[in-house]
Amino acid sequence: MDIRLNELNKTIINCKKCPRLVKFVKKVSTNKRKQNINEIYWGKPVPGFGDLNSKIAIIGLAPAAHGGTRTGRAFTGDKSGDFLFRCLHEVGISNSPFSKNLNDNLQLKSTYITNILKCVPPEDKPLSDEISNCSYFFDEEILSLKKLKVIVTLGKVAFDNCIKLYKQKFEIKKKFIFKHGKTQILPNGLIILSSYHPSPRNVNTKLISNRMMVNLFKRAKKLAKF
Repeated sequence: MDIRLNELNKTIINCKKCPRLVKFVKKVSTNKRKQNINEIYWGKPVPGFGDLNSKIAIIGLAPAAHGGTRTGRAFTGDKSGDFLFRCLHEVGISNSPFSKNLNDNLQLKSTYITNILKCVPPEDKPLSDEISNCSYFFDEEILSLKKLKVIVTLGKVAFDNCIKLYKQKFEIKKKFIFKHGKTQILPNGLIILSSYHPSPRNVNTKLISNRMMVNLFKRAKKLAKF
């Protein structure tokens, strides 16, 4: 990770712009789940992680209350992350099918994972000003990835907010449609590849399957040419 991205991550971790989110993160980190009662929660905004030379960026909406907020890494320590990393390992993006904590030696190949919002919001519903406050961080992360070709958005909310930020940046008039597996191109040439979120609910109802997610990331690799 280069100095610029390292400094950005330090700024993200120390951010306290959104009082509602700061309060909720503190509450989550104090009122722990039984299975995590003896753990020390990360309890801060969660920066992105991965390869600086990434050609793919995987974008979620926000860290999970007892996932990223607990472990300090996006999509780590919860069932959505477990599903995601099994698929990433199967397609050769992750060196491990498990993402447990910051010290597990996990490495990603040409891929960066982050969230649009760096703090977990109550009921997973961020306010517009909270997303606006975090948009600078997301923009800087993406700009730091000089070789980026494809952005994979996990879930419609992440997709909608990602498109919203780019519409503000480029004054895009055309309508972008969320559909699993659909590709759309931004004015700067980046490809948006949308996916259903790998949540337990979506997996259990078979809205998304291991095979669907694996095929989607195979396609992402092909589009990114690696």
